[in-house]
Amino acid sequence: MQIGVFAKTFPGSEPAGVLAAVREAGFAVTQFNLACAGLPSMPDAVSDDAIRAIDAAAKATSVSLVALSGTYNMAHPDTRVRADGLGRLAIIIDTAARLSIPLVTLCTGTRNAEDQWARHPDNADPSAWADMAREMEKALLIAERHGVDLGIEPEQANIVTSVEDAMRLFSEMGSKRLRIVLDPANLFEQATAQTARAIVADAVERTAGHVALAHAKDRFADGRFATAGQGVVDFADFIVRMKATGFDGPLVTHGLSAEEAPGVARFLKELV
Repeated sequence: MQIGVFAKTFPGSEPAGVLAAVREAGFAVTQFNLACAGLPSMPDAVSDDAIRAIDAAAKATSVSLVALSGTYNMAHPDTRVRADGLGRLAIIIDTAARLSIPLVTLCTGTRNAEDQWARHPDNADPSAWADMAREMEKALLIAERHGVDLGIEPEQANIVTSVEDAMRLFSEMGSKRLRIVLDPANLFEQATAQTARAIVADAVERTAGHVALAHAKDRFADGRFATAGQGVVDFADFIVRMKATGFDGPLVTHGLSAEEAPGVARFLKELV
């Protein structure tokens, strides 16, 4: 299991400097964001020069790029916004292929027009699922042409809220290019350590064989997000269970400051 971090944890818009900080903090892999190369996270074009700079930085620092952020609101109530997002996702998928990044991470969206990570009461309406699923079908066609996987993350505020939702989407899409990003802290809101452990254990078992990437974020018992190791998520148990399913992919932390990163790297490495 490889220990990694979101590249955006570290300030900067030059990939060489950002990836050097990733390596210096103790991480061998990263989930990259094009903002770390001086571009919008979802640009309408990525130049050859930008590709060369990112590739050269990864090679110089020996940091592997295991995922690329491609998040847009796949359930936005405005069809024009969804169409623009899909066009930009196509650029992200092409960029991932050019950089040999195996996974593009997605946001299954929300009816909240202002914030793609915010809950909305209309998320439970069947039309929200239908709009998201249509976007996913289009995205998977692009991914299949480029040989890149797409990762969805069960997230309390999004359309795919639970592991059950994720498995339903797998069944509907029928594509081997669709994968899961499993973040234990996104599987519940308020929970005791014992309850959280049971929820996470069940999710690991249900998603076995479908997880391409694991995240290491934490929650306090009152629902606030926390740095890995500070909340109610039992990461030792999570890692043991993930290994038992045969998962040997990246475990990528986020939701932390650059100053906290070296300590989290040591914490996760000791558990692995």
